[in-house]
Amino acid sequence: MKKQILLPKYTVLLEQMGENIKLARKRRKLTAIQVAERAGIARSTLYLVEKGDGSVAMGAYFNVLRVLGLQNDFLKLAADDELGRKLQDLDLL
Repeated sequence: MKKQILLPKYTVLLEQMGENIKLARKRRKLTAIQVAERAGIARSTLYLVEKGDGSVAMGAYFNVLRVLGLQNDFLKLAADDELGRKLQDLDLL
């Protein structure tokens, strides 16, 4: 499998998302072991998710969000495609 390469400014975004996930877990007073077991992932994978590691599969991120009751946040990804709408509008004109 080819390793994903991310530019530093995008790595920061993933790190912020990981921190948000970790804070959500702590607010719910769930241990890392509890969340990992419920999400069906290894504790080490949860650690990578909470660090915002880009090599973790999207499914693992989704399962952690599901355990935290935040699965609908996944629908917010790419929901507002402003650039795509502008490009489409240019074709319509």
